[in-house]
Amino acid sequence: MKHNYKTIIQWTGNKGTGTSNYRDYERSHTISVENKPVIEASSDPAFRGDKTKYNPEEMLLSSLSSCHMLWYLHFCSEAGIIVTDYVDHATGIMEETSNGSGHFTEVILHPTITITDENKIEKAKELHTKANEFCFIANSVNFPVKHIPKILITR
Repeated sequence: MKHNYKTIIQWTGNKGTGTSNYRDYERSHTISVENKPVIEASSDPAFRGDKTKYNPEEMLLSSLSSCHMLWYLHFCSEAGIIVTDYVDHATGIMEETSNGSGHFTEVILHPTITITDENKIEKAKELHTKANEFCFIANSVNFPVKHIPKILITR
């Protein structure tokens, strides 16, 4: 089955002279999808972007993290593991190449998950591997997506 997605990216950084010079325009833009809030975005500050706005690299990292979480919660639900909290402090490494381009070399997910049954800690850890195997976004990138989970018990 195929799924189709649409987004609208609109550059909002024209300061009056367009791209007449590398320093004469902002990298600001909006990301929108019909019937959803607009996301204010820019490039990373290292590339003349606005540090108060999301950049593409952060969006990629967020996509990987949220996709993994959604699959993980699905598999926990099926396995009878009750998750009461999930927070991920994901990290990613992007390396620039000598010609100015770049690529991600890895992403590491650091989810802290709270469950209700300490007898299910090992299974809860195992399900991260399955979530990684099923994540649509992780299956679409050409670098490793690792996970270092921490499981807590609700007291």
